Amino acid sequence: MTDLDTLADELLDVIAAEDPLNDALEGYPGIGHLLGDPRTQAQQELRARAVDVARRARALDRVDDPVTLAVLLHQADDVVARIDAGLLAISLADYQSSPIGRLLGALPETRPVGAEQEEGYLHRLAGIPAYLTAAAQRHQEAIAAGRTPVAARVRHALTRLDDHLADPAADPLRRPPLGEPAAARRDRLLHDVVRPALAAYRDAVADTVLAHGRASDRPGLCWLPDGEATYAALTRMHCTTSATAKELHQLGRHKIEEIEAEYATVGAAALGIDDPAQVRARLRHDPLLRWSDAAELVAATRAATAHAEQQAHRWFGLLPDHPCAVDPSADPYAPSAYYLPPAADGTRPGTCYVNVADAPSRGRYLTEALTFHETVPGHHIQFGVAQSLSGLPALRRFAWINAYVEGWGLYAERLADEMGLYTSQLMRLGMLAMDSLRTARLVVDTGLHAFGWSRQDAVDYLTAHTVMDDAEAQRETDRYIDMPGQALSYLVGRMEIQRVRADAERSLGADFDLRAFHDTVLGSGALPMDVLADVVSAWVSTVTARR
Repeated sequence: MTDLDTLADELLDVIAAEDPLNDALEGYPGIGHLLGDPRTQAQQELRARAVDVARRARALDRVDDPVTLAVLLHQADDVVARIDAGLLAISLADYQSSPIGRLLGALPETRPVGAEQEEGYLHRLAGIPAYLTAAAQRHQEAIAAGRTPVAARVRHALTRLDDHLADPAADPLRRPPLGEPAAARRDRLLHDVVRPALAAYRDAVADTVLAHGRASDRPGLCWLPDGEATYAALTRMHCTTSATAKELHQLGRHKIEEIEAEYATVGAAALGIDDPAQVRARLRHDPLLRWSDAAELVAATRAATAHAEQQAHRWFGLLPDHPCAVDPSADPYAPSAYYLPPAADGTRPGTCYVNVADAPSRGRYLTEALTFHETVPGHHIQFGVAQSLSGLPALRRFAWINAYVEGWGLYAERLADEMGLYTSQLMRLGMLAMDSLRTARLVVDTGLHAFGWSRQDAVDYLTAHTVMDDAEAQRETDRYIDMPGQALSYLVGRMEIQRVRADAERSLGADFDLRAFHDTVLGSGALPMDVLADVVSAWVSTVTARR
């Protein structure tokens, strides 16, 4: 092991300690009993460790692996950006990163196997009171510094907590399967320790946070102290580029106009309508374009996944060792579909969760595009291949770099069209519908956090340019309020993958091999986009030299 590999392992330990419930790190040694420590002092200590690892990496006399160095430095910068942003202190309702999002969304997805892991899960449950006490203190510190949450999102968090506390039988923390006597101990912990802690946190939020909430006409970071700098840092983290909010905003508006022509062409083929606004209205309102029940939705997702897996070998040399599992999720607070990578210790397969809560409200035309994004050729291939790469430090195999990860997922939706995976023109309209949403995100996210948009401004833009109805647009807008910058990564990442592919096609001409290109993109793990460009350029040079 090189000195750089040792530093990479050290940084991964920091990342794991920052968020032990990180989806990509389930089963990573030494964290299965931890929740993370939200206290400011603990977070600053992790920040200092990340900065120190980066400093020592830069000071190495010799680096034989510049890609690992670049990933390490980027990941260290990400730790700093996340801790400096302090979103946990002001984001109370986000499904992924808020305190209740981590406890009621992420923790129930763990799958303890064996007595040691079961004990770790029980230890996590026992640690919830201290975790929530620290989170409540962070909320107070943020308010004192003028960094206030959005009142509507605070009310949403209270509603979620009230719903949870009102229905003990549906507690998601009972979901991870445990044997006896661990299951009995879990139930006692939930009754005696966890539920009282959640109730106390709920009261603390209602009594000390809600009154300080911002109005919905000022939901963005730009309304907070240092908000402009915070958003710029989060944009760099999620996009791995130096593009400004203004540039991204204008890019989104331009790309939205480009999609209109595709709506007209595919809309005419699928629905006999060539007016883009009318196409979207039909998709939005026609009840015949909805699923009849949850079973039909899950079956369609599994069928699309199986079809894609059957064709994948023609387009990829590198493939995951195991097929993608598809399971239903009935959590009304969860996304429409989401993917969890395989557990690091192999105890959980890569799994796509399909939200079947209110399945008849979900457009059937969206299902294949969502499936290809989350499963094959999307996240399941990307994460499965990354984790199987031998000879790379664990930091490279488990890295989660949003522009790469979500850019690949969005690239996969269009690649599926090249692969002939969409089963109808209606399903291709779903591809465009998802495209217009990811494109609109550039406009709306920057509008909220850089240009002072109100929540209603964002909702209005989404309903005008996507297939979302008002309720869906409100939920989507709330996601951008809770997770500044994250939504930018999809289109930015996809466009960079498309750019390096186009450059390689021009350079290699008839020697361009798309299968080999995909293996090159996937074969180094998740990368910052400038590093990906260098990796692809090196591959092009190698192919050229063999001519």
